[in-house]
Amino acid sequence: MRVVLIAAISLFLGSALDTARADPYPWCALLNMGDASYNCYFSTLQQCQATVSGVGGMCLPNQFYDGRPLSSPSRRPS
Repeated sequence: MRVVLIAAISLFLGSALDTARADPYPWCALLNMGDASYNCYFSTLQQCQATVSGVGGMCLPNQFYDGRPLSSPSRRPS
């Protein structure tokens, strides 16, 4: 009985969780402020360059960007 209950709970939780998605932002900033840190929340190269100007750093393509637009749960294809 416990095995059936655990299997049912696992099945429910597995179907309730959302699938993993790639990062929707194509550009990352490698900032040189003390310790190097990454900020990968830039939609355009110009946004990234504006952030690193004055503080030092460089812009790099986001290695986890796949080019697909995000879809909200209500707009998922069937």
